[in-house]
Amino acid sequence: MTTRRRFLQGMTTLAAASVLPEELRAQSRSAAAWNSGDLVHLLPTVSDERMLIKASFVRALAKPPRLLVDKRTASARRTDGSGEHWEFSIDGLQPGRRYTLQLVDAGGKRLADPWPLKTFPSPDARSESLRVLMYTCPGGHDVLKRFLPMPLRIRLVERALSFEPDVLIANGDQVYWDLRSRIATTRSGRAPAALAYAGDFDRTIPVLGTPNESVLKRAVGPQIAPLYGTRCRSIPVFFMRDDHDYFDNDEADDRLVTFPPDAFMFRAARATQFLYYPEFLPEANRPLGLPGASASDRVAGASESFGTLRYGKLAEFLMYDCRGHITLAGKSAGFVPPDVESWLKRRMAAEDTDHLVNVPSTPIGWSAGKWGEWYADVERNARLTTEVTKPYWQPGWRAQHDRLARAGSEMKGRTPFFISGDLHAIGEGVMRRTNEFDLSGNPVVSILTGPIGTGDEGWPSAFRGMRPQVPAGLEFEELYPATERHGFILLDMTPDRVTVLFFEWDYRKQSPEAIDTLQPFRTSEWKRPTVRA
Repeated sequence: MTTRRRFLQGMTTLAAASVLPEELRAQSRSAAAWNSGDLVHLLPTVSDERMLIKASFVRALAKPPRLLVDKRTASARRTDGSGEHWEFSIDGLQPGRRYTLQLVDAGGKRLADPWPLKTFPSPDARSESLRVLMYTCPGGHDVLKRFLPMPLRIRLVERALSFEPDVLIANGDQVYWDLRSRIATTRSGRAPAALAYAGDFDRTIPVLGTPNESVLKRAVGPQIAPLYGTRCRSIPVFFMRDDHDYFDNDEADDRLVTFPPDAFMFRAARATQFLYYPEFLPEANRPLGLPGASASDRVAGASESFGTLRYGKLAEFLMYDCRGHITLAGKSAGFVPPDVESWLKRRMAAEDTDHLVNVPSTPIGWSAGKWGEWYADVERNARLTTEVTKPYWQPGWRAQHDRLARAGSEMKGRTPFFISGDLHAIGEGVMRRTNEFDLSGNPVVSILTGPIGTGDEGWPSAFRGMRPQVPAGLEFEELYPATERHGFILLDMTPDRVTVLFFEWDYRKQSPEAIDTLQPFRTSEWKRPTVRA
């Protein structure tokens, strides 16, 4: 066994303590001695006039706590059966204003120190700068000993946050607890260690308000709560779902096709979000009737699958879950429903922001040869090929990919960015053609953000024998080939350009201490294209 692997296993043993309530509370305290009280975790999101916050406490609260936003009181709602998890929402706020927030108990006693949180600028406001932190695949339970140990994940997130981003986007795979996939009974949610620690789900009953709720908390809580604690209390977060957030891997064979999600998968994904991270707040240009939006048991108008980050006139990010509403309908199939595709194309055709960024949960430009991808390519002998049929793959997926790429390329005066995760890699490339669509007039820029939680078994080279590669039917230049490293990116946006800063850490070669001084290993600058008269 290598020294590096011994070290990682030792860190896994250390990380096991992070699932205990007292250690969860301790990890939520910031280095600046901000007093988090009994808070285990706190994750906020905002729009220009609203705030939504998810929080949990070490101990159940018998009476609803109160969140004071300056002199106003946000509404509080218990989201679990015991009173450990709470949601706070408030609207009617002023755009671009910094508010002071204070949590108190029912009697008015402070539950934590005050902290600031700022709303976004109004949609018509001119903003000069925005810094966005993005990464993927932060999930993984230390009891399974397959993932980067939690102390190292915390270290990566803390280093990323040290660059003071204005907002954080975590693109998919917030949790890993597969229940039916090929590895479920050996290395995932139904493995002996998993069942001994968390118990087993009953797929025939609801998740919340039943014995399933305690299983969910044990399976999910240690993957999210210690990683964030209260570190993001002043940073709006946007958490997206991907396949593992529905408690399975995307797989298809004659035994089992895991997606679209069945009823239990939806309930489990919704329950995880309800307890641990905020839904997407409404936005004027996103229809309230999209799938997974405006549910009666959620904050009014909130969306669970499709979100918008609108930052004045400077930037708009379109975030879309490519798993939850996938269809298996041959040539008319899609990763997102037709009304979602229409919304995406309308926003790309609009010209009311300096920059527009597509953030799908499934990348374009690269493939690992697995089933749930835009592309028909499969892996054979460590290479991609289309000479072998990919079972249950749908040609409509590629057709939708081509339409979205074309809509991006047709934007005027904006670089078409598609920034994704999923593939456990860092990469950057330029797409100049997809099938018959010529994109060379305004090439699509595709970026892989880098993962946070991937372990030895999670890299494409481990389970497919190859790094992500460029699939067939594309003219795609890899400016930085997809590389299997832990990391994250920062986007620095100004009205005339986007600068992308890439960070990576190689646990095979670098010490944990190296994380604390990470600097960009690559910087790319994309100036807004000139609009021809």
